[in-house]
Amino acid sequence: MTEPQISNAPELSAAAQEGSSADTILRRLATRAMGLTGADIERIVREARLKARRGKRAIRYEDIEEGIRGHRPPVPNNLRWHYAFHEAGHAVVHHALDLGPVRGLNIDTGEGGYNLVGFHVWATDTRDWYENMLTMLMAGRAAEQLVLKRVSSGSGGVDDSDLARATRLALDMERVLGFGSEHPLLYRPHRDPGAVLDRDAELAARVHGRLEAALDRAVAILRRRRPTFHALAKALFDAQAMDEKAVMQILTDGDLTSGR
Repeated sequence: MTEPQISNAPELSAAAQEGSSADTILRRLATRAMGLTGADIERIVREARLKARRGKRAIRYEDIEEGIRGHRPPVPNNLRWHYAFHEAGHAVVHHALDLGPVRGLNIDTGEGGYNLVGFHVWATDTRDWYENMLTMLMAGRAAEQLVLKRVSSGSGGVDDSDLARATRLALDMERVLGFGSEHPLLYRPHRDPGAVLDRDAELAARVHGRLEAALDRAVAILRRRRPTFHALAKALFDAQAMDEKAVMQILTDGDLTSGR
C-alpha cells in the first residue's frame, strides 16, 4: 500500500488545527486518503485551496477532509462494521506477532478497507517470520469468521487480495524458500501459481494446509485479545480512518491489560 502525500502542507492553518503539528496533520490526511490516486489528491487539494481563497482565509485540515469524504459514497453501517472487524483483525495480529507498527487503518473508501503496516528492519526471513506473515494475511478472514460467523469474498477475488498473497507465500515456502515439507532443498520457481496448484493435488493440499493453520492461529490470537480487537474495531467504525498514533494507543493499552 502506497501512502498518499498531501501537497502544499504549509498552507494548512495552524490555528485551525487546534495545536496539532504539521507532521501529525499530514499523517491524519494520509490515513484519510488511503485508496485514492495521486490525481484524486491533487484535485481535492486544488478544490480545497479554491474554497479557502473564496473565504479569504488559509486552507484548513477540514477543507481537505471534507473534500476526501465528498469524493466517496457513504458506507452503510452493516458494511462499515464488516470492514472494521476485518481491518482490526489484521492490525491486532500484526501487532501481537511483533511484525512492526500499524501506520493506519481506513474503512471510508466504499470499496473495502485498507491497512497500512510497517515491518521491523531487523526482521529476518526465517520460517517463523513467513508463518507469522501468513497468519497476519489470514487475520481479516479470521476476524470475520470469529465475530460475524461468516466470511465474505473480500479476502479474495483479485491478485493483490489477502488470499492471493497468502497462497503465493505458502507456495513459495513449499517450492523456492527451502521450507517445503517435501524436498525442501529443491528450488522450483513458478510463474503461474494457479497452474502449478491445479496440476499437483498433493502440493495444493500442503499449501492449503499452511493456510488453514495460519487461519486457525489468527483466530486463536484474536480470541486471546478479544477486548483489544473489539475496542479497535469500535474505534475504527466510529472514526472510519485512524492514524498510527490512534491505532497504537489501543494496541499498547491492550498489551498492558493482557500482561504482554
